[in-house]
Parts: sequence; C-alpha cells; structure tokens
Amino acid sequence: MSQPVRTRKQDPGGRMPLGEHVRELRNRLAKAVLAVLVVTVAAAFSYKRIINIVTRPVLASVGCPTSFADLARQPAHTTCAHITINGLLAPFTLALKVSLVAGVVLASPVWLYQLWAFVAPGLHERERRYAYAFVGTGVPLFLAGAFFAYEVLPRTARVLIGLTPHGVNNLLPLDDLLDLVTRMVVVFGLAFEMPLLLVMLNLTGVLSGRRMLGRWRAVVVGITVFSAVATPSTDPLTMLALAAPIWALYFAAVAFSLAGDRRKALRERPA
Repeated sequence: MSQPVRTRKQDPGGRMPLGEHVRELRNRLAKAVLAVLVVTVAAAFSYKRIINIVTRPVLASVGCPTSFADLARQPAHTTCAHITINGLLAPFTLALKVSLVAGVVLASPVWLYQLWAFVAPGLHERERRYAYAFVGTGVPLFLAGAFFAYEVLPRTARVLIGLTPHGVNNLLPLDDLLDLVTRMVVVFGLAFEMPLLLVMLNLTGVLSGRRMLGRWRAVVVGITVFSAVATPSTDPLTMLALAAPIWALYFAAVAFSLAGDRRKALRERPA
C-alpha cells in the first residue's frame, strides 16, 4: 500500500509547526549545497579557462611580455608584473578555490530559489510582490556592478604596478590576483544594491523620500569615503569611477521614492 505524500502543514496565516519548519530548512539547505557541489565539480574540469577569463584584463594591463615581439612593442622603462605561483600544493589549492567560487556564483539561481521558497510561505501577498521586485532588480544591479569592477580593474592594476621602483621585479602571486579580482567584483556588486535597499525601505514605509533627500550631502560624502576605501589604488579616477554610478543610482532612488510618496498621499487624500 502506497504511503501518502507528506505536505507542508501550515495554517491559513502561513505558519507551520517547528519540527516541519526545521525539516523544510534542512531540505532546502541540502538542495542548495548539492547544486553548489555539482557545479563546483563541473567547474573543476575548466578551472584554467575560468582563471584566464577572470584575470585576462589585468594581465593584459600589467603582465610582463612573454615573447620577443611583445617585448619589442613595449615602451621603454615600463613597469610590469611577473605572475607567479609558489609551492607544490599551490596549483591544487588554487584549482579548488576557483572551482568553489565558480560553483557558488553559477549555482546562485538554485540556492537563491531555495532561499526564496523557504521564506515566501510566511510572507503576505504585498510583501511577496516587493520581494519579487527586489530579486528581479537586484540581480541585474549586482551583475552591473560586477561588470563595472571588471572594467575598472585594469586601470587600478596599472596604477598600483606603476608604483614599483625602477629596476625592481614585481612578482604577483596568482592567488593574490584572484583574491583582488573577487573582492573588487563583490564590493562593486554590493555597492550597486544600496539604492535598491533604499527603495525597498521606502515602499515598506520605513523611510520617506523627503528624508532621503534631506540627507543627500551626508550620503554623497559617505559614498565618496566608501569608494576611496573600497578601491585598492590611490588613483582618484578609479575612486570616482565607483562613486559616480552609486551617486546616480542614489538620486534615482530618491526621485522614485518622492514620486511614490506623492502618489500615496494622493490616494489617501479624502475625496
């Protein structure tokens, strides 16, 4: 005799017993971890190609020539970096790190869905609508910030390598370079999410557009300081390259919030 299929027991308010809640969390985590592991194993077979894609812009900017033809085209007294990797186990560790990072990134649709599927039943209809908008807008914004970092990194690398004294060989470990690229991509991606967070706070009634506009000077200074700390180079152009898009996104969020507050006031005005 077949066993009945177990379903999530919950009341009309979206609540469920603690035991079912823990089992649901365990199942969602297992599916998310399994997805990351599968993609990590698949990425391990192409980790060299992944490294080439991630580091190509920086290496093209600061890497020393590897052929006589490239050396002849290089201007005199140009500082460059020799990419190195040290130790017998270093290549294996590097392959493991790159594969795992690729697994987390490429499997993000799966584990984000599992996270959403776990949280969504406890949300009201209006909160679900906001969450859908947040996810649908947040992913493109994060990717835009990551791509922006990918484009800014070569200029940053040139400035940093250019500080090397003449006559000194700059040995750049490959794992350090990958850590720098990953950190910059994550920082830029998260920074581009800040205006979206402000819009969500406005939609939920926590923060008004007028209050956001009143703090614009402090926010602009805060974004500038954050950009100066987040970018590893001392080049002001690199700092502005990060700060300017966030400024624009912030004022776009303020304009959106002011318009939303105006519409809400018109709806609540007595006829």
